[in-house]
Amino acid sequence: MNDTVSAPNTPRGKIMLVGLGPGSNAHLTARARAAIAEADTIIGYVTYIRLVADLVVGKEVIKKSMTEELDRAIEAFERARQGKKVALVSSGDAGVYGMAGPTFEVLFQAGWTPDSDIEVEIIPGASALNTCAALVGAPLTHDFCAISLSDLLTPWPTIARRLDAVAYSDFVVALYNPKSGRRTRQIVEAQRLFLRHRRPDTPVAIVKSAYRPKQRIEFTTLDKMAESDIGMLSTVLIGNSNTFIRHGLMVTPRGYRNKYDVESGATHDGEKAGRSLSTGLDGWLAGLHASGHSAAELAREHRLPEDYIAALLAEPLAADDTQTDEMEA
Repeated sequence: MNDTVSAPNTPRGKIMLVGLGPGSNAHLTARARAAIAEADTIIGYVTYIRLVADLVVGKEVIKKSMTEELDRAIEAFERARQGKKVALVSSGDAGVYGMAGPTFEVLFQAGWTPDSDIEVEIIPGASALNTCAALVGAPLTHDFCAISLSDLLTPWPTIARRLDAVAYSDFVVALYNPKSGRRTRQIVEAQRLFLRHRRPDTPVAIVKSAYRPKQRIEFTTLDKMAESDIGMLSTVLIGNSNTFIRHGLMVTPRGYRNKYDVESGATHDGEKAGRSLSTGLDGWLAGLHASGHSAAELAREHRLPEDYIAALLAEPLAADDTQTDEMEA
């Protein structure tokens, strides 16, 4: 790859990192559609190109294999150096396990800066998190994270530490790249780590090929998760300790019942609308100081580091903050 950013006397090239969303035309954004129309060259994994086949007729189309991400980025860079407008397509969002990262790595290696002769635009699309959640209900309405089980580029101990940490921390978790023809044990190990911290009956939803012709949705539980039909086109959503499935919908409560009577909307005794929960930070700190318990006892009770609790107990309580929250928690 030539380290110079652009050839002399060429028009300014452009790389558009296009997120296609789940793949159905109905969920392709207007900007993504316009970017593909604007492009001279379309580059992408062969399956992603197939998703927008009707939009790329008459254009230069460069198809690459699944493991050729750097090749795609280099190809896009070389075409842009020639003054072409390139649409480098990813399913979902280009910045979520997509082509944005490797493209910037290639560009930076070549000495590119935002002021260079190649313009770069990232065009967001709905990731598997959003699309799969929409199909199964409302599983992501409280804190969540995503972890890829692919160990092609990430050491397994790193992945395992992340799995263990989020399982312990009670996040709702979306597992990307959960299983392939060669990688079959990773989902089993993920299940093993989660069962150290979560109930066996924790709800799990598995969505395969979301919004595509072979879409398949399965609800199961954590202890049976690894027995399900899971592949590279699947996303696995693991609920937290409050997630439930009712009437075929997976829902993670936001926590309104902690403060309000859901039927009447009235606040519970000791709670105030527009203010932090009584067991929010200020109330919790006051409870720590008033408990009379040691840092070690409180650390065990709240499953937090003892040195963190000890530091809090050593600090004087701040005056009550009377500011109203900008947005209800």
